[in-house]
Amino acid sequence: MNREEFLKKLEVELKIAKNSEHTLKNYLHCNILFLDFIKKDPDQVMEDDIKLYVAQNLADKSAISIIIFLAALKFSTSLILKRDLTANIRRPRREKRIPAVLTKKEVLGIFDALNTKKSRLMISLMYAAGMRVSEVASLKVGSLNFEDKTGIIKQAKGRKDRIFNIPRFLFGKLKKYSEKQESAGEEYLFPGRNGKKMSSRNLQKIVKLAAKKAGVKKDVHCHTLRHSFATHLLEEGTDIRFIQQLLGHSSISTTELYTHISTESIKKIKSPIDTLENE
Repeated sequence: MNREEFLKKLEVELKIAKNSEHTLKNYLHCNILFLDFIKKDPDQVMEDDIKLYVAQNLADKSAISIIIFLAALKFSTSLILKRDLTANIRRPRREKRIPAVLTKKEVLGIFDALNTKKSRLMISLMYAAGMRVSEVASLKVGSLNFEDKTGIIKQAKGRKDRIFNIPRFLFGKLKKYSEKQESAGEEYLFPGRNGKKMSSRNLQKIVKLAAKKAGVKKDVHCHTLRHSFATHLLEEGTDIRFIQQLLGHSSISTTELYTHISTESIKKIKSPIDTLENE
């Protein structure tokens, strides 16, 4: 089996498995890079070839980069070659990094720095509902129910639908904008060029430029707004199980990350020495 045939089969298998567009691109990219490096027909590849690629190309990368690469090779070799060539390759332990979180003042600064009404609505909604960048880009005009003051994110990560509340802060502006998009016959709520879905990269650029203009010194991405949404809810006393549902996390352990980054909650904890005089 030659390289092109293998990659075509891989693309078909990824689509049959209903993998996301992001996963499809990632897995194809990993397999292309590997085959370009090893210069063998796919059915001639051995376990040692994979180890060699990891050692020479990913040794200085993050653990998640290696984990994703091995997942991509496991998927392709298992389904197409009928043998998992990664089975005996040890996966590194994933690093637990505390993500950057914005203060509420910094969030407002980013909103103020946005140039257009459309950008302000997109980025405000991203923070207000804790959305992933892909979820904002995929929102359709019919996703919002202004009567119930809710919206629906269709087929989010993990192939799950989830509901979000339309915040009072954005309700009027969002309703007016949505009606305008509907009357124009637009499919997406926030379309890109020619009415097509806006790219995640474009949204990332908008957020980064606004953060820079607002004078925010942190490394800000779209996901930073999602982290900030969850952390701010936690600091306001929202039950972590509700936050789990709002974020669409399958496991509470994923949501528990925010218990480690809620600095305001930590500040409220008193040392036992402060209560000794009351004993």
